[in-house]
Amino acid sequence: MAYPFPGMNPFLEDAELWPGVHHLLISEIARFLSPQLRPKYRVAVEVRMYETTDENSLLVGIPDVIVKNRQTVTDSTNTNVAVAAPTPEPIKVKIPMPVSIREGYLEVREVGTEALVTTIEILSPTNKRPGKGRQTYQEKREQVLASRSNLVEIDLLRKGEAMPMMGNDIQSHYRILVCRGDRRPYADLYAFNLTDIIPPFPLPLRSEDTEPVIDLQTLLNEVYDIYGYDLVVDYSQQPVSGLSEADAAWADALLREKGLQSGLFRSRQKPPRTEVPG
Repeated sequence: MAYPFPGMNPFLEDAELWPGVHHLLISEIARFLSPQLRPKYRVAVEVRMYETTDENSLLVGIPDVIVKNRQTVTDSTNTNVAVAAPTPEPIKVKIPMPVSIREGYLEVREVGTEALVTTIEILSPTNKRPGKGRQTYQEKREQVLASRSNLVEIDLLRKGEAMPMMGNDIQSHYRILVCRGDRRPYADLYAFNLTDIIPPFPLPLRSEDTEPVIDLQTLLNEVYDIYGYDLVVDYSQQPVSGLSEADAAWADALLREKGLQSGLFRSRQKPPRTEVPG
């Protein structure tokens, strides 16, 4: 089944699906760029690794005042011998576990010198919520921005906190930032919403180079088609990231037109009131 949305597919933002989409989209961008950049540059797939605590787990502790559960009582013969109350049954708790995170990204490097020219990042959910993932990515981002190399930052996730930009109050579902090393602190922001086609954008290189244009929409469509995401996406359910009423109605009409019975809009409506005969 063909890719059903004109732009980003909100169902692919699901936590179960996004890691695969992220990996495959990184690979498709590399495959697309490599023949266009040869022989001056090469595209390297890199992996950032760190350990963090599973933010979905709960730290359920027993408060210090649990000592009150060991009380002293006296028996019926009024002796002065203290008897400990029975120890209560243990409570099952869940503790946060360390999780190893692997995040792929791309680097365009000059052949021969290995000089870093451009970094291409596709944001993950951990980059957009407080914690080690955001901290680690922000440190890498600041390192790139402090250098003369270029940065392309692709955010296809509606949930979470967007990466910081000064003087920008534009609200959008998705964004692509193209930041050239020789033009900072200024950068080009491509802001778009659920109903929009993902805009193509140029890959920044050195000033004397011809810059290839990345058609991310076409690459995403190919990932969806080649790797059979139509077989695993359930369009009868709300996307995990949620939709506004207007966006849900738009998506519902679109999916119905394509023969996918989504029920998105109906699921957001309150059930009709039942009149009770008086």
